[in-house]
Amino acid sequence: MVPLAMSLPTLRGYLKLLRPTQWLKNLMIFFPPFLGGTFFLAVIRPTALIPFVSFCLASSATYILNDLLDMEHDRNHPEKRLRPLPSGRISPLSARALALILAGAAIALAWKVSLSFLSFLLLYGAVSSAYSIRLKEYALVDIFCISAGFLLRLEAGGAAFGVTISEWLFLSVFLLAVFLSTGKRLSEKNRLGVSAANHRKVLATYPEGFLDGTMFMTGGAVLVTYTLYVISRHSSLLLYTVPLCCFGLLRYILRVQSGKGGDPTESLLRDMPLFIVGLVWAVMVGWGIYVP
Repeated sequence: MVPLAMSLPTLRGYLKLLRPTQWLKNLMIFFPPFLGGTFFLAVIRPTALIPFVSFCLASSATYILNDLLDMEHDRNHPEKRLRPLPSGRISPLSARALALILAGAAIALAWKVSLSFLSFLLLYGAVSSAYSIRLKEYALVDIFCISAGFLLRLEAGGAAFGVTISEWLFLSVFLLAVFLSTGKRLSEKNRLGVSAANHRKVLATYPEGFLDGTMFMTGGAVLVTYTLYVISRHSSLLLYTVPLCCFGLLRYILRVQSGKGGDPTESLLRDMPLFIVGLVWAVMVGWGIYVP
């Protein structure tokens, strides 16, 4: 009983190190078949979940790398100091070993999907690693690196399920990713106040009001490109999802400006109005595409 009791906190620490709640972002892989009308044909394949699992393993490996590099800074952060590495629950050596195992497993699974899917996965790993090592210290570059992660998931989903990504969908996802990434940075800067630069150097390089303006600009651009994407689909029901998109964008802005946090995943899971709107959007889009 004693060894089991001692191992449970460690197991919880390893699980937290993987950040499983962030795997929600990897559902972007299923967007191409879902919006392309081939979702049910895609998911009945025995290998349908392999692309998703592969990206979950790869993203967890990059999260561990980022935590290893940020460990000293995170010890001074009011919330991040409780993470497994800065709190000392998990040793850096064990974390490195786990990251290598996850990365190797992700590549092995991606190889089974297709060579093009593997190339997108490797590119995602390269961008995420470069971001963690150096690029997160440069203004705008950090936001575009995070946004690239969403685009690579989208393109990887298209490669995995043989679906071509339309121009308007590509632009909508790109601008949405910039919008969410900017909101996350703005939330961090507002929340940490004068000590923001001590936790994330790049926050000191953004002038006052810049992130606010960027968030408003990209939010408006998302609404325009999504509307044009919906119009290109020639579906009257999909047109009614535009107000839902508008509400979701404004709700996220309200959440960021109110100091409730700007992490996209946490916002979707913790903000009930945002979660409900997202769910209704998915149902309406599914109905408009799959029901005659």
